[in-house]
Amino acid sequence: MRKLPLLTPATALATVLASVLATGAMLAPADASARAAAAGAGHPLLLISIDGLRPGDVADAADRGLKVPNLRSFLAEGSYASGVVGVLPTLTYPSHTTLLTGVAPARHGIVNNTTFDPTAINEGGWYWYAEDNKARTLWDAAHDAGLTTANVHWPVSVAARNVTWNLPQIWRTGHPDDAKELRALSTPGLTGELETATGTAYADGKDESLAGDRNRARFGVSLIERHHPGFVTAYLTALDHQQHGTGPGSDEAHATLEVIDGLVGDLVAAERKAHPDAVIAVVSDHGFASVDTAINLYRPFIDAGLVKVDALGKIASWEATPWASGGSFAIVLARPDDQALRSRVIDVLAKLQADPAARIDSVLNPPAIAAAGGNPLATYYVNLKLGAVAVPFINDKLPLSFPSPVKGMHGYFPAALELRSTFLIKGPGVARGRNLGEIDMRAIAPTLAKVMGGTLPKAEQPALALDK
Repeated sequence: MRKLPLLTPATALATVLASVLATGAMLAPADASARAAAAGAGHPLLLISIDGLRPGDVADAADRGLKVPNLRSFLAEGSYASGVVGVLPTLTYPSHTTLLTGVAPARHGIVNNTTFDPTAINEGGWYWYAEDNKARTLWDAAHDAGLTTANVHWPVSVAARNVTWNLPQIWRTGHPDDAKELRALSTPGLTGELETATGTAYADGKDESLAGDRNRARFGVSLIERHHPGFVTAYLTALDHQQHGTGPGSDEAHATLEVIDGLVGDLVAAERKAHPDAVIAVVSDHGFASVDTAINLYRPFIDAGLVKVDALGKIASWEATPWASGGSFAIVLARPDDQALRSRVIDVLAKLQADPAARIDSVLNPPAIAAAGGNPLATYYVNLKLGAVAVPFINDKLPLSFPSPVKGMHGYFPAALELRSTFLIKGPGVARGRNLGEIDMRAIAPTLAKVMGGTLPKAEQPALALDK
């Protein structure tokens, strides 16, 4: 057996978090606001997520030829991070759950976008359901502070507790039946009410286009206008979708962001009208790296007999399997304590690390994964070099590497500067024109809970000081 140079917990933390600082009864909206004010709580809060927004696209907008006045206003009128160091892996669903809870994926349980499904019986299912999140959320904190809450499309929100008006994110096939499922899983009557108010059908959950963002922003504005929720989460997807297709910094991505900037302005205007004392925060879940090569780690695992396929080329059984996560792979063993099996897997990974075509940057072992707050189901975690993308299993004919069908990706370990995400905040009690420096993503949720007069006592980082 060849010895694999796996990272120790100490070196893993240095690599993965290299730059992290150590730092009941439903009330009517007016009653909720009055109760919160009477209790001396904080402020109403609008939290907008722009998937894949890079901090430089706001801070350096002029140099990049971007016209984003609504986002730029936060730099003068509020406080902002120069960059946010994310979680392992830097994917949408794990990151959005950390943004909502203040804890790493190992704690909240949303360890990937897709659920673990090596034989593909779940037809590409994602972590849509809030019951999979084991941690307290900002929705809980807002509810306990006496605020009503609303959600438009935030990940991991199906059947979320303490969301007064919920339009969760879920899809299956893009078939018209998806709309029926979404209506059934939303707050009863809410989609119909807002469709009547806006004069349009609510967007399909699978729609990640700019048209989908326009639609959801319009529904968010209507929801704010009609119900005045004390805490709103709104999620916009089109920038991420475009950067996957044409790459970060592409003309198409810039054009998409400029439209999204206008949607941010619409949501902020509605919130300011409903709550003049509201605090507004804009976040993103990850940055982006340009990619050119796809890596199929299933190929060597099939060749080593660790994954077996049937006559149709589908996975029939497995002893150890990759679990793709954007720019990385979790390696899951059917018998994690089987030392002989571990030896076989280590041998495969050692050969891959020695092969330049595999584009492997580093490999974490179990203590290192735990230290980084990563997937506890993984015995090893493989980070690809920037420019390579992890391919989920498609068929057993694909080679180890081939040209990437996408131009941009995330999901790598969070140390790379390209993966930094965004945090912008303005409103009462927030210092103007203040650069918060580089922050840990886990500090955002406790900060926002404090803004609302709530708490997240188990957050893994302290709240940021916004008023200095």
